[in-house]
Amino acid sequence: MTRSARHGPPDAVRTPYGRRTAHTVASMPNTVVTALFRGLLALAAVTGIVIECVEGNPLVVFSFFTIWSNTAVAVVLGWGAVRAWTRRPPLPAPWTGGVLLCIAVVGLVFHLVLDNAASEFNESAAIARLTGARAVANQLLHTVTPIGVALDWLLLTRPGALRWRHAAQWLAAPGAYLVFALVRGALVSPDTPTRYTYPFIDVTAHGYAGVLLNAVVLGLAFYALGLLLVAVDRVRPSLVGRGERISSLGAGGLK
Repeated sequence: MTRSARHGPPDAVRTPYGRRTAHTVASMPNTVVTALFRGLLALAAVTGIVIECVEGNPLVVFSFFTIWSNTAVAVVLGWGAVRAWTRRPPLPAPWTGGVLLCIAVVGLVFHLVLDNAASEFNESAAIARLTGARAVANQLLHTVTPIGVALDWLLLTRPGALRWRHAAQWLAAPGAYLVFALVRGALVSPDTPTRYTYPFIDVTAHGYAGVLLNAVVLGLAFYALGLLLVAVDRVRPSLVGRGERISSLGAGGLK
């Protein structure tokens, strides 16, 4: 048996999804439009974070789940843009799905809970006082990136890659943040204005039992939204062109 017969055609390459020919790699969903769109989303997240850091204390800025999630958007979407531009396979679906879930929760909690006059945790008056660069950063981090990441998932990724177990795995991110926020709140001075970064995890107002109850409710909402994303992923149509498709991520080694 010749060497080429043993190892496949000379233009075959090994990818995280198995062996692909150079023609297949070149036809993956990595168009210039995809790269530019993801790059702009990463830039929007970075811009919002930088403005917040310039206008405030970076140590306080990075204590918010909004910033954690937008940092993930900047890294994952930025990396995805580079991979698209260089015609490499897309990132594993659980990564992009997890980022989508976190940033979607950021947008939903902001608009439905914090910036909602009917909400028990309403902060719309403080939000309305934001002006200039802070107002721009607020929109970038709470509106532009959630909508943009959702559009990227719907329009520029193949369906059917997410699994039901991913919804539970994604709970690690909000769980880690809750532990961080409570430990931080216990360590900083009681008179610090941003001791607890969100009103629903304010131990001084609700006690640990109340905060735990709020965390359980939010955790269930996280999980339900994660399950919804998986369900939608299984039935949504593929809007990626035939020439740009790759085999289902679920069939490969990455889950």
